[in-house]
Amino acid sequence: MILLKKTFLSLFLFFIFSFGAAQHKATDWELKKCESGISVYTRYVSNSSFKELKSIAIVKTSLSGIIALLNDFESYPQWVYKCGEASELKKTNDTTCWHYQTVIAPWPVSNRDFIVKVVQSQNQKTKTITLDSDGTPKEMPIKKNHVRIMYFKATWVLVPLKDGYVQVNYQLLVDPGGAAPAWIVNLAVVDGPFETMIGFKKMLTQEKYQKAKYAFVKELKN
Repeated sequence: MILLKKTFLSLFLFFIFSFGAAQHKATDWELKKCESGISVYTRYVSNSSFKELKSIAIVKTSLSGIIALLNDFESYPQWVYKCGEASELKKTNDTTCWHYQTVIAPWPVSNRDFIVKVVQSQNQKTKTITLDSDGTPKEMPIKKNHVRIMYFKATWVLVPLKDGYVQVNYQLLVDPGGAAPAWIVNLAVVDGPFETMIGFKKMLTQEKYQKAKYAFVKELKN
């Protein structure tokens, strides 16, 4: 019985796998968790069985520090929830790249993988940085023993504030495919982004990120 409960708990905590046919009406953002300086919201969007999520946190760091961490794909298994491996596939310039990532699923569910194109832009007036990640599932062959995530859309919005603080907004909508029901995913959609943001804040304190500087990133002058 204990093992069975642990198995179900693992399924509930794994937020980006499943398949579901039921559609829901679009809803407003609903606050699901507010703890450790992190707020997590969810909502339904039109034509999807899955909830979209949004997490918000405020951190003391430079914009370059955050970009350095987000571009350090090999570090993702250390802080991104259930990340098995991550790597950069190709890069066309300083603000556009493609990266590959795997997601560890609890047994007996198959692990997932996905490829995204990431495009970074910065508002020259407000200095807000936006990183849009869109799934490009046909960019490479499907890895053995993995299910390819066919729809993935995520956005990081980095809003510089006064006194060296940055408001970090992360938004994600994903259809991970497979055979597990969508209601399981939607019950657990809060834990993944919360744990990821906890790891994100911790990683940012490392000296290599705090000292990072990029010519293509313009900091807000207080």
